Amino acid sequence: MKVLSIKEPFASLIKDGKKKIETRSWKTNYRGEIYIHASLTKQKLDERIKILNEMIEPKPGYVLCKANLVDCIYMDEDYINEIKKTEEYLYGHYEVGRYAWVLKDVVIINPFLVKGKLGIWNLEKEGKQDE
Repeated sequence: MKVLSIKEPFASLIKDGKKKIETRSWKTNYRGEIYIHASLTKQKLDERIKILNEMIEPKPGYVLCKANLVDCIYMDEDYINEIKKTEEYLYGHYEVGRYAWVLKDVVIINPFLVKGKLGIWNLEKEGKQDE
């Protein structure tokens, strides 16, 4: 199974259905089911992150949910201006030249601890526990 490690509070916001787009500096051609892993790496604490952290119960190091990665959109000014009209804008880094990874059909699972990696990575079968 494919996995994407995401810093908190953003991984938990995906699990909770509040964040539906993951923003990245790179594109992916992968489409399909993907686990969302809460990275051990901490997000820099600015005022926005402090507020978002209050909205969640962080579980760094855990796979929290699975979702379907359905699209990867190149961000241009028009796209960003549309996102600015939504709450989603608070949950990502929207800038021309970056990519919006669109996630749908989030399913919460029994969280399990694994060591994360960069990029989209494969979950080793022995590391996965029952959902």
